[in-house]
Amino acid sequence: MDIVISGLLLGGSYALIAMGLNLQYGVARIMNLANGELLVLGALAAFWVFTTTGMSPLVTLFAVAILGFAGSWAVYRIFLAPLVRRSANQGQLEVDSILATFGMSFFLVGVMVSIHSEYFTYSFLASPVALLGTTVALNRLVAFCFAVLIGGGLYLWLNRTRAGLAVRAVAVSPEAAGLVGINVDRVSALAFAVGGMVTGVAGVLVSTFITLDASVGVIFTMKALIIVIMGGVGDIRGSIIAALILGMVESAVATLIDPGLTLASAYLIFLLILLFRPQGLFGRRAA
Repeated sequence: MDIVISGLLLGGSYALIAMGLNLQYGVARIMNLANGELLVLGALAAFWVFTTTGMSPLVTLFAVAILGFAGSWAVYRIFLAPLVRRSANQGQLEVDSILATFGMSFFLVGVMVSIHSEYFTYSFLASPVALLGTTVALNRLVAFCFAVLIGGGLYLWLNRTRAGLAVRAVAVSPEAAGLVGINVDRVSALAFAVGGMVTGVAGVLVSTFITLDASVGVIFTMKALIIVIMGGVGDIRGSIIAALILGMVESAVATLIDPGLTLASAYLIFLLILLFRPQGLFGRRAA
C-alpha cells in the first residue's frame, strides 16, 4: 500500500508537470524545451513571496497563473508565431521551435541565477498525514488534489466548451480547422498560454516539497516529454494516466530495487512505448 500511495502522489506531481507541455505541443505544435524552466520560475516566485512576506503559496499560485498565461501568450505572439507562419511543414516548425525554445531556456536560467543562484526550499504544509495505513506529507497530498482539479478542469474545458472544441479541432488538423472558420493562430496562442499557466502553477505546488535550483528545469522537461509521448500527444487524459503509471513504476523501483534506477525505469517504459505503440496510450494511429 505504501508503494501505491506514494506512486499515486508522485504521479499526480508528474501530471501537473506534463499537462502544460501536452497542450503546447499537441495543439500549438511547439516543442517547448523551456517548459521546465518556466516551472522552476513559478517555484522561485512562490519561494520568494513566501520567504519575504509569508504569503501562502496557495495564494501565490493565482498570481503565477495569471502571469504565466500572459507571459506565454506574449512569447507565442512575439517569438513563436513568426516561426509558425514561415514554416513550410510540421517538421520544419518542430526544428525551429526546438532551437528557439532551447535558447529561451538558457535565457530563463540566466534570469533565475541572477535572482537566486543557490538551492531554494521552504517549509509549507510539511506535517505528516495518515492515509490508508501509510503516512504522507500534507503538501504532497495538496499537490495531488490540485492535479486532480486541474486535470478535470482541462478535460471539461476541452470537451464541454466551444473554445475547447476549437482547441481539439486544431490539435487534430490545423488545415481542416481553418477551413471551417476557426482562427488557428488565435487558438494556438490560447493553448500555448493555457499550457504556460498550468506549468507555472505546477511549479508553485512542486516547490512546497522539492528542493530546486535554477538549473534543474531540464529534468522536468524530460519527464514531461516522456509522459506526453507515453500518453499520446494532445490528449490530457493520456497525460494523466501516463503520469500515474510512471509514478507507480518509479515508486515500486525505488522501494523494491534501487532508488538510483528510477530514471532508468522511466526511460525503459518510454522505449517500450516507442517500440510497440509509438502513438502513445491514447494517441491515434497514423493512417
